[in-house]
Amino acid sequence: MEAETKREQKKRLQKSELYRHRLMNNSKMDRALLFVNKFILIAIVLIVTIPLLYVLLGSFLQPSILATKGISFNAEHWTLDGYSRIFNDGSIMRGFLNSMLYAGSFTLVSVGLTILAGYALSVDGLVGKKFFMVFFLFTMFFNGGLVPTYLLVKNLGMINTPWAIILPGAIGVWNIILARTYFKGLPNELKEAAKIDGASDFVIFIKIILPLSKPIIFVLALYAFIGQWNSYFQAMIYLEDRSLYPLQLVLREILIQNEVQPGMIADQLARAEMQRIAEMIKYSSIVISSLPLLIMYPFFQKYFEKGVMVGSLK
Repeated sequence: MEAETKREQKKRLQKSELYRHRLMNNSKMDRALLFVNKFILIAIVLIVTIPLLYVLLGSFLQPSILATKGISFNAEHWTLDGYSRIFNDGSIMRGFLNSMLYAGSFTLVSVGLTILAGYALSVDGLVGKKFFMVFFLFTMFFNGGLVPTYLLVKNLGMINTPWAIILPGAIGVWNIILARTYFKGLPNELKEAAKIDGASDFVIFIKIILPLSKPIIFVLALYAFIGQWNSYFQAMIYLEDRSLYPLQLVLREILIQNEVQPGMIADQLARAEMQRIAEMIKYSSIVISSLPLLIMYPFFQKYFEKGVMVGSLK
């Protein structure tokens, strides 16, 4: 008996040593993998951050210094002339306000309709739910195209109006699926308990579902706002009045077509200096157009990660 006990103890010791050896080997591999991952992430961050820092610093530097010496941290070489020219120019500030109006209104309409559609499709007792899902999925892969869409918008009388930017494309099938998946992950016991207490479907949606849906609502709002803020193609197609142009369309004229408003640069300047000032104005315009997203994202980040993961995996 004692011999068998010693043999068992010896086997257990060997197994524990083997397990410890494997654990040490795995930890080395894990450390190597973590090192490679950190190196790759640092490289990606530098690749993304360096151009952004260059644009940010270039917007504050004197055009001649930036053209001859490059980035300088000498305070004597810094200027706010680019931003003053932008704020004194009516087209860029008007475009900024238009973009805020379009993006904010589009976000409200898109999130509202998406939440309603996603919740309706998540209810088990909805009649024709499969038909509606197939219908939505069909539009996700097939659409009428640019010309029929333009004719539809024109026949609805929305050409050259803000509604042509806000209403078309307000509903995204992928966002509906994301919201539907999130709602299906919520516990049914809450809705059943509310029904027993006599609550209607509308009361359940307003007082129970919406308070629990902050993560997915913030995710949908961030998607909608960023997508509309960066959009310029719809405005280029549907808007004719320059006073209705969003900021991105104004920046397109500056960045791609190199059209800086004549009033922003004095006529007596040399052509080379005009080009340098135009570059500074471009950098300043890019910084201003990025500010809303940079300010918005930190407040949405904690909801963004949770909403995306829960809505996509449940």
